[in-house]
Amino acid sequence: MHILLIEDEAELAATLKSALQRERYVVDLANTLALAREAALCGLHDLVLLDRTLPDGDGLALISLLRERNPGVPIIVLSALGQLPDRIAGLDEGADDYLAKPFALEELFARIRAAGRRPSGLQVESISIGRLVFDPASGEASVGGQRLELPRREIRVLAALARRLGRTVLRESIEMAVYGFDDGIHSNTLDSHVSRLRRKLADADAGVEIHAIRGVGYLMRESK
Repeated sequence: MHILLIEDEAELAATLKSALQRERYVVDLANTLALAREAALCGLHDLVLLDRTLPDGDGLALISLLRERNPGVPIIVLSALGQLPDRIAGLDEGADDYLAKPFALEELFARIRAAGRRPSGLQVESISIGRLVFDPASGEASVGGQRLELPRREIRVLAALARRLGRTVLRESIEMAVYGFDDGIHSNTLDSHVSRLRRKLADADAGVEIHAIRGVGYLMRESK
């Protein structure tokens, strides 16, 4: 799961980001509404954790943009504004959940898991190509009914390519889907992930090819 964390309190933001990463989430951090708007434009996050009292405004003002760019994304408000009218305002504005500060990390994780199980209102169908079946909702891939074990970043590469079958996907688009904003990305990092994914698909006889489009990106299609 790729999470957008919008929080301006530096110590809390660092604690939350570290804790979420230990749970194997990819985390992008924005500490102002302006930075959060830029992050929201990519529309690639699976969940948003949204603080309200940001230096340049109320975080609730961002919800409409988040919904426009990524209609089904779950949004959990994390705020010290925890009185009943505050919670009602957040939910009425379009948030899926509202957790008042201070809160226990275990409760936050439970709410994230619950949000991930909740139907988004958008049906995301499994993608089939060759003998490969990929479920974007769960991130699970199988070949001939046998689950294909892939590490997190290879799953995200597969998701970015599978959603655009037969079309070239820009390197920048794949990198945005796979890595956090502040991850160190070397020039050949993405190529290494693609190479390993390509080899595993070939070893499983998935009937899928991943082609490099020099200087542009990658394309996935069924093997001829």
